[in-house]
Amino acid sequence: MERLNKFIASTGYCSRRKADELIEAGKVKVNDKVVKELGKKINPEKDKVEVEGKILKPKSEKLYYKLYKPRGYLTALGKDKFGKKTLTDLFKEINFDKRVFPVGRLDYDSEGLLILTNDGDLAYKLSHPKFKVSKEYLVEVQGRVNTKDFQKMKKGTHLEDGFFKPDFLQIEKKTPTSTWLKVIIHSGKKRILRRYFKKFGYPVKRLIRKKVGKVSVEDVKPFQIQKLTKEEVEWLKRSVKDKG
Repeated sequence: MERLNKFIASTGYCSRRKADELIEAGKVKVNDKVVKELGKKINPEKDKVEVEGKILKPKSEKLYYKLYKPRGYLTALGKDKFGKKTLTDLFKEINFDKRVFPVGRLDYDSEGLLILTNDGDLAYKLSHPKFKVSKEYLVEVQGRVNTKDFQKMKKGTHLEDGFFKPDFLQIEKKTPTSTWLKVIIHSGKKRILRRYFKKFGYPVKRLIRKKVGKVSVEDVKPFQIQKLTKEEVEWLKRSVKDKG
């Protein structure tokens, strides 16, 4: 037996979190009956699962990619109601036709590493903060960060949704009008770094995600997608094993 949301994610239809939303919205049927119970368990070999009118089948091949998402694209699939470009538009532009979904978010104005997969269980674990998967960013902020403010940043601060402190913070270089910082966090809260730096009076000008754990985007250019190596996939799986 397998949890319904986990099965839906394993087929590559969507992430486990999105599957929960679809279940609660009454868009999932099991053996022709609408199911709204999040903890529902099914037999993937015997039960018929239908999501938004589509019958899902167990998927055996797991796909893992890394994408350098450029600025100007929402980390979402499908059409945006406000007309902004999404990953669906990006995939069309670069002729990428695999059915995968993004792990976590990367803001519209941010760029860098996105992991793409149809492995819903791994995607869930990599996205959830309780598994403490580190994410490394290179951030350019407006203004030259002084020593006093930098020490305050390292101690963390209270934001509207709670206290936040980066796992690692280091000044990389300064220009006449800005400062570049290396930041490592494991939080997945929305726009957390932009809100954090703004709290200290240094708005973010550019934000690049460089790594998720040991998976790096250094060898990938904007608009490019690469398959993860066997070693990268194994590391990601090890990083969340037996946690939470």
